[in-house]
Amino acid sequence: MTAVVEERTVTGRGSRLAGLAMMAGGAASNQTGAAIGAHAFGLIGPSGVVAVRQLVAASVLLPVVRPNLRRFTWAQWWPTILLGVVFVSMNLTLYTAIDRIGLGLAVTLEFLGPLAVALAGSRSRLDLLCAAGAGVGVYVLVLPSGASDWTGIGCGLVAACCWASYILLNRLLGRRLPGLQATAAATTVAAVLTLPIVIMLVVQGRMTPLALVYGLAAGLMASVVPYAIDLLALRRVPTAYFGVVMSVHPVFAALAGLILLGQVLALHEWIGIAVVVAVNVVAVRQNAGRGGATGSLDGQ
Repeated sequence: MTAVVEERTVTGRGSRLAGLAMMAGGAASNQTGAAIGAHAFGLIGPSGVVAVRQLVAASVLLPVVRPNLRRFTWAQWWPTILLGVVFVSMNLTLYTAIDRIGLGLAVTLEFLGPLAVALAGSRSRLDLLCAAGAGVGVYVLVLPSGASDWTGIGCGLVAACCWASYILLNRLLGRRLPGLQATAAATTVAAVLTLPIVIMLVVQGRMTPLALVYGLAAGLMASVVPYAIDLLALRRVPTAYFGVVMSVHPVFAALAGLILLGQVLALHEWIGIAVVVAVNVVAVRQNAGRGGATGSLDGQ
């Protein structure tokens, strides 16, 4: 009997480690896709990359998930439509921020969204310290001055608000629609909203084969792959661990920016990223201890 219990424990641990590895791989894919998409900014702009990315995600998710859109009730449709708007807004502001202030800084600022959700509504001393720590981390990261790109910083913060909205809408839809139906439907809404951008770029002759390749890679690596991996990983890993592993996104973004885009961060920027990541780990663990929901699919 003891041997059976030990075998199950080892198997469970192995499954959890596999799930954690999958999630780390999904985060790496997401940020690599964002970096590859950034190569097309000079050809079709951030809005063009976002539009192609949404079309790719919808063209893959819609036939695979096959949500029965005709049977959606209004209670299912209105948060789905809002989620589609959030997808577009989040990606447009994030990619604009990446274009102006770099991948590592943009994603770290965006990461304040899920951190804010983890801290929202809490009055514990530790969570208040976490909120203060996040503020310090952002200040060190940005070191505000007259030379700061406030438009880029503002876009990163708007993306953070969108990511927080995504988490809240995803929780709501998780109770109203099974599996990835909400994600597939919302991605379709986002694709419809951004389709005019693609049409305009084609008419202008700017949608070159190279730009299309970059956009396709961004759509697959930053949307389709992370969604699929997260869905599989959540079956193996407790949600408490999900929020902790999400903390690798700013780090992977900084590394992807360095390796693929040549964006070298200053020492204070690395310190700021480290502080924000550490604060998130503490906040998520604290939230999990209270029985709060910490897991969510990646909003990028």
